[in-house]
Amino acid sequence: MTAAPLASEFDTRTNATYEALMWALSRPGLIRTLPLAGLAQIIDTLIDRECAVYCEDAALTAQAMQTGAVLAPPEQADHLFLTALEHADFLTRLPQGSDLHPEAGATLVCTARLGRGPRLRLTGPGCEGAVEVRIDGLPDGIWQTRAQVLRYPLGFELFLVDANRVLGLPRSTKVEVL
Repeated sequence: MTAAPLASEFDTRTNATYEALMWALSRPGLIRTLPLAGLAQIIDTLIDRECAVYCEDAALTAQAMQTGAVLAPPEQADHLFLTALEHADFLTRLPQGSDLHPEAGATLVCTARLGRGPRLRLTGPGCEGAVEVRIDGLPDGIWQTRAQVLRYPLGFELFLVDANRVLGLPRSTKVEVL
């Protein structure tokens, strides 16, 4: 009789991280718990040698390189990892996909402070009516810039990470500052 191999600790962690990320995108505004704190586990989970990655942090860059990923400027990256998003106009540099390939839009992962800061109302698919959240640690004007840049189905996905908590904002979610 052949026994199924047991999942390694790494496999278990990356599977749990992936599940948290997908739930975060499918239910915008609902904070999910990650197995560990920080952005590194998300690199382990999402990045492989078929990805073009932009990281502004040296340690995250080294980790992404271990996966075999290609480093790319923001305009050409599939996935971007920022420990701090300093300027709202950075969003204008992200790949948005095309009419034929909207899935080619980027995924931006950055840190923020969840549960503090300005009140926001989220609406769109996955939000029952509207969801209110508080997000701080992002540049002034980010939500206005995001609204100007996104042209659904074109756009990008956004994951906001605060220690071991993550909030997902798909391109289909509208954000209103209250």
